[in-house]
Amino acid sequence: MAGLKKRSVLLSGHATSIALEPEFWAVLDSMAAERGSSFAALIVSIDRGRGDRPLASACRVAALKHAQAPIL
Repeated sequence: MAGLKKRSVLLSGHATSIALEPEFWAVLDSMAAERGSSFAALIVSIDRGRGDRPLASACRVAALKHAQAPIL
C-alpha cells in the first residue's frame, strides 16, 4: 500500500479506516470545505450512497465526479 494514507472515521457508531492516495484526500477535503461540512459528514454522506461498492472505492468515485464537474 505504498503511497496510501489512512484516515479514521466514525460510521454508524463504529470506527473504520479508509486508505486512499493523498490526491483523493485533497479533493475530499475540498469537497467538505465547499459544502461547509465536516470531513466526517462528507464520508457519512458518501457511505450512505455507496450501495455495494467498497467505501474506499466510493470515496474515489465521489472525488473523481467532483473533480470532473463543470464549474458554474
